[in-house]
Amino acid sequence: MNKHLDPRTDTPERSAGRRTLLRQLGGLAATACLPGIAPAQTVTRMKIAISIPESHPTTVALKAACAQILKESAGRLAIDVYPNGQLGSDTDTVSQVRAGAIDFVCTAGTIWGNLVPVTSINTVAFAFPDYPTVWKAMDGDLGGHIRTAFDKINLVPVGKVFDHGFRQVTHGAKPITSPQDLAGMKIRVPASPMLTSLFKGLDASPATVPIGELYTALQTKVVDGQENALPTIDATKLYEVQKYCTYTSHMWDCFTLVANKRTWSALPDDLRATAARILESHATEQRAAHDALNTSLEAKLKAAGMQFNKVDPKPFREMLQKAGYYTEWQKKFGPEAWALLEKYSGKLV
Repeated sequence: MNKHLDPRTDTPERSAGRRTLLRQLGGLAATACLPGIAPAQTVTRMKIAISIPESHPTTVALKAACAQILKESAGRLAIDVYPNGQLGSDTDTVSQVRAGAIDFVCTAGTIWGNLVPVTSINTVAFAFPDYPTVWKAMDGDLGGHIRTAFDKINLVPVGKVFDHGFRQVTHGAKPITSPQDLAGMKIRVPASPMLTSLFKGLDASPATVPIGELYTALQTKVVDGQENALPTIDATKLYEVQKYCTYTSHMWDCFTLVANKRTWSALPDDLRATAARILESHATEQRAAHDALNTSLEAKLKAAGMQFNKVDPKPFREMLQKAGYYTEWQKKFGPEAWALLEKYSGKLV
């Protein structure tokens, strides 16, 4: 038996170590089901929770990465991906990963910001004009600052961030042509103070609805509209219940794969290095796939009945500045993080 599975040397935290040990021993029983693995081979089984559908580029990339990890580790590390909120909502699965009940969760900065505010600084409204700016920031100093913040809650990011796209506003009854069109609009947002603050600053009425319940909420007019990137709009079939899509590009977000720090550290060095390398490679590929999908989706969604229009972001940003949105978040994130953001975005306040 490998050293990391020996209960005498596992971890000093007996209760956490016992839970890890039981999960890994459970993998031993599964070895007979994995072709080409000798009965004595130790298998570590892990779980990734993600709320978005199986067809989304991020979920596709995670599944491909896990298949490659299984192959390159000769079956020693088997990671299963549970899409579409099978293991719970974003909030639920984040709590489960922190407790060690799930090994990984992959979710957005808007969600992580509920625990550590600075992890959502990339979602400041109208901060990034384009993708070259996004990747300079997220693969550079701003991204590094965000990654270190996870240590405060005993979690660790694994690999590069996945592109979750620039978010656009959809409405069931009308196009959005100016900030005034948002006044009083019941708009669904995820459980994110940043997005709630943004749309309140634009005089809309934001409401939190889990992504798995969004289609029904739009269908039954609980909310008038929502905001998401095009691949999410497509994957969740929102085009069936929303007629208008406005290119606001009001926010860019990413999905970060985050592991329970104790569980991740308990993996043998070679498995951890293999998994990290492969997951990072597939994140890079996902970015290209997401970009290619974005360019083709407008035609697909138009064919499904959606109508598109584009707006000038300047009046939206000016309205947020007058509402004190940027000043509020500058104070919350602090001068160090805000300076790193403005290194890439330019002056926001």
